Parts: sequence; C-alpha cells; structure tokens
Amino acid sequence: MFLSEMNKDQLAAFKKETEAQYEQFKSLGLSLNMSRGNPCREQLELSVGMLDVFDDGDFMSENGVDVRNYGMLDGIPEAKKFFADMIGVHSDEIIIFGNSSLNAMFWAVQCAFNKGVLGGTPWSKLDKVKFLCPVPGYDRHFKVTEFFGVEMINIPMTPTGPDMDMVERLVAEDDSIKGIWCVPQYSNPDGISYSDETVRRFAALKPAAKDFRIFWDNAYCIHHLTESPKLILNILDEAKKAGNENIVYIFGSTSKVTFPGAGVAVMGASRENTEALKKFLGISIISYDKMNQLRHVKFFGTFDNMREHMKKHMAIIAPKFELVCKTLKKEIAPLGIGTWTEPEGGYFVSFNALNGCAKRIVQLCADAGVTLTGAGATFPYNTDPDDRNIRLAPTYPSLDELRKAMELFVICVKLASAEKLLAE
Repeated sequence: MFLSEMNKDQLAAFKKETEAQYEQFKSLGLSLNMSRGNPCREQLELSVGMLDVFDDGDFMSENGVDVRNYGMLDGIPEAKKFFADMIGVHSDEIIIFGNSSLNAMFWAVQCAFNKGVLGGTPWSKLDKVKFLCPVPGYDRHFKVTEFFGVEMINIPMTPTGPDMDMVERLVAEDDSIKGIWCVPQYSNPDGISYSDETVRRFAALKPAAKDFRIFWDNAYCIHHLTESPKLILNILDEAKKAGNENIVYIFGSTSKVTFPGAGVAVMGASRENTEALKKFLGISIISYDKMNQLRHVKFFGTFDNMREHMKKHMAIIAPKFELVCKTLKKEIAPLGIGTWTEPEGGYFVSFNALNGCAKRIVQLCADAGVTLTGAGATFPYNTDPDDRNIRLAPTYPSLDELRKAMELFVICVKLASAEKLLAE
C-alpha cells in the first residue's frame, strides 16, 4: 500500500515502527560520509603505477623541452593531442590547466568579468549578468556564478537534457544572459545524457548577447557504468556546422580517472577563443605542471588505453550503484514515497522525495551518522523550491558501508514521509 493511501491510524502505526528502527540505527554510532562524489581507495590504487613512470630518467617532451623547467604555457604537445581526443577537439583548440577543471571554469568567468569576451564589454561593467542553470545541477557551478554576483535562472531538466524551448526563448530575448552551465554526459546529479537534438539545438543557439557562452562541463565523458554506453554528439563539431563555433567552452579532467588531487584539467574551444584566453593566462602563470601532463601521457600511452582503464573503475563502482537502486526499488517503490534515477554513468543517483521532505531526510541521516549532500545544494542559492531533491553519492563507501547507509536512508525517507502525511 502507498503511504498516501493509509488512514491516520495506519500512518501513525507505520511512523511508530519506523521510529523504532531509526533509534536502533542511531545507537550504532555510525560515521559515514556520502556528501561528495569521491573515488574510493580501490579506484585510487588503479593509478599508483603512474608515480613510477619517470624511473627511466626521461623528462623530455616530444618537442625537446625538459618538462621540469619553465615554458609551454598551454601544455606540452603530446598532452594536447592526448586530451584533445578525450574532449573531442583538435590539439590546437585546447588549453591544459592544473588539476582542477572547476578552477578553469572559474578563471574563464573571471576573464569575462575583467576583460570581456573576444573584445566585448567586461561583464563587471554591465548592470546585470545572468546565467541559465539546469536544475537539479552541480552545486559548485552555482557557487562560481554566485561568487561573481550573477543572477541565476532555473531551467528544468528533461529526460533529454535542459528544457531547450525555454533556453532558446530566454537567450534570444535577453542580452543580459551571458551563459549556461551544462553537464552533458551523465548530468550531475540526474545522470542524463543530452540527446542528439539537444546538442544540435545548443550548437545552433542564437543568443541576443554576442558574448554568450555555453560552459560545457563534460566531466563524466568516459565514466560509464555499462559496456555499451550512449555517447553524446560533439558540441564543437555541431557548432562549426552551424557557423557558431565560438559559442562553447568545453571542460574536462582526470580528477576521477587518476588522482582527484593530482589530475589534469583541460579546456577546449574554438581557436579564436583559446588564442584570446591564452593572452590572459600568460599574465598569471608561466606554465602548469608539465611533469604531471607527461606522467599521464606516459602512463596511458593512448586514449584507447585510458578507456580500458575506465572499465576497471566501472567494475569497482557499478555494484554500488546497483545496490542503491535495488534498495530503493525494494523499500521505497512499494510505498510511493520517492522516485530516483538509474544512471548509466557518472557519479550520482538523484532521489526525489515527497515535496517538503528533503531537508528533514538529510537531517535525520546526519543525526544518525550518515552525511549526505545538503538538501537544496543541487539548485542555485541552495534553494530547492520543492524541497525534494537529494543527491546520493555511492562511490566512496565500501559496499558494506554503503549497504548500511542505504538501510538508514530508506528508514529516514519513510519516517520523514510519514511525518509529512500525518501533518497534512
């Protein structure tokens, strides 16, 4: 029976039984953290061999430059070729950064505020700057634009990507809209991959603002959970076909491929965009960590080898996603008190509780020793208008820890739902 179909006496009995289960969990003294999409120790161990690649004493880039020294602002040539394959651009359309793609995105927004985009007015001199934000979305994207005082506009997600009718209408009528955040492959947190039509419509956008940019954060482009993943269209190729190649900035990294604290971040864009941005980059840095760039290239050799490496990641984390979805299907579906995604890649499961329950569920979990991503974090300004979305991050805990955490989670969902229905 769905909880919503129970009478008050049945709901009260259900709540009392669930409270007893919850108190039993509180007595266990759990301390589990599922707040971020962190790789687990077993995943990190997959890349430890990378630390030995310089045992041969060869520190020379293919162009004859010693990577231990200064120079090559935008990356060593072999790294540019390697990572261009990963994000789908040419090697002269890429900039290699340090270990953080988020930092690269922040810097791109900062450049637009300080210097404008391709000779346009610096955004800091404008009365208002707005960004479109597909929701639920990535909390750290929203924090970047919030930091710069950008007004953020929620765009609902659909099974094929953001609501493109809304996107097209808004960018065409309002020249203060300067950008949109996108996670096109296995969106954070829903795990949605943009359809071919969605990618083409993005590539063909006709914004009123000539300095509008799509911030295409393809963080999970090779993070598959199935042997036959659905791949998205190449946004820059489609933009070129539409005569619109300057409209997109593409970002990626190896943060969840090798080491989150010592990966390689990259940005791809049209040659005109990258050449303009490199002029600003050279003011703040002589070069990024070229040893780390070459370390990655020597370790993997080819992009195909990196894809094979990712199958090892899949073998470790796919059972965790399966456990989460099976638990929800068994414990929540029969009660009709939540819906969730079953992603084919990425790092998250997106759970939607009954309206008004997300904050309560997260708090109940925290009080019993399981830390989740904060309720509201998947929306700009930490404000989920329905207070229902919760991002679950299954990768970091062990299977046994995750099983225990999910047992608690479903109890908290049941308890919060019963409280909500009884109060109505």
